[in-house]
Amino acid sequence: MERAIYLSRVAGLEKRTGGCFGAVVVKNGKIVGEGYNNVISHNDPTWHGEVGAIRDASQRLGTPHLRGCVLYTSSEPCPMCMGACYWARIDKIFYATTAKDVKEHGHFEDEDFYEEFAKPPADRNIPAVEFMREEAVKVWEEFGQLPDRCHY
Repeated sequence: MERAIYLSRVAGLEKRTGGCFGAVVVKNGKIVGEGYNNVISHNDPTWHGEVGAIRDASQRLGTPHLRGCVLYTSSEPCPMCMGACYWARIDKIFYATTAKDVKEHGHFEDEDFYEEFAKPPADRNIPAVEFMREEAVKVWEEFGQLPDRCHY
């Protein structure tokens, strides 16, 4: 956790590449991936510390699945990063500050996004509306028939 907090300082205070978010992925007691917020430096709203650490660990370990790994992050993961943790199959997450802390001290909207995603899709600030479902389902049906389909 000390390394994750250090990386949060690098991002938010030293390099000013984004908010104070840093993370490391650990396997068998060894750091196998690390990252910090680079939203501003890369003009990429997805470049959060946790996503960076997961990308780094996946590349180093040669797998998109990080079973047996633990994520240490300087802040409670936002919904996007939490989703990335589930997709990566992270075993456990340790976080330092809460979404409430991040909103109070940095005015980041993580806490608001959790509330937003609890609403029905059509009632969100960015409404989501089903469109051309039948056409898209046909593609999924074909994919489902492939004997060698890629599944992750």
